[in-house]
Amino acid sequence: MALNARRARQLLETAAPLLLQGEQVEFTSLAGVGSVSVRKQALTAAAVGILTAGTVMATVTPRPLYIVMTDQRLLFFDGNRGGRPGKLLLNLPRPYVSAGGSKKAFLGMQYVTHLSVAGQEGGLKVTFPVQHRGDGPRFVAGLAVTR
Repeated sequence: MALNARRARQLLETAAPLLLQGEQVEFTSLAGVGSVSVRKQALTAAAVGILTAGTVMATVTPRPLYIVMTDQRLLFFDGNRGGRPGKLLLNLPRPYVSAGGSKKAFLGMQYVTHLSVAGQEGGLKVTFPVQHRGDGPRFVAGLAVTR
């Protein structure tokens, strides 16, 4: 499921002043970007469990970011927990970005891919949640594929 019309319009309004002359938006979505270590997940769950005597369960998830893919760049905006798009956090030239290791995850409810940027050692994990998992394959199809 793509972004709802209101949120997509807000995202396009946020991105519009940053677009170059003739640059066209091809794709928009919301995804979790980055990864959370198992250690941090376990520590958070233990701390919340102890503080609430086991009545509350907590999870730690990657930061939600809005993605705007244009014919020239990938723009990542602050997701504000699924609210109105915030400031630009990451701007990557599309020709230097490739996707690899794409797969369904968490019982097929999420779609995960890893982005590689030419000249950079580390990658960037992008997780499309259940509401936007159909956007994952469309996102990967717009990028070069690494094996």
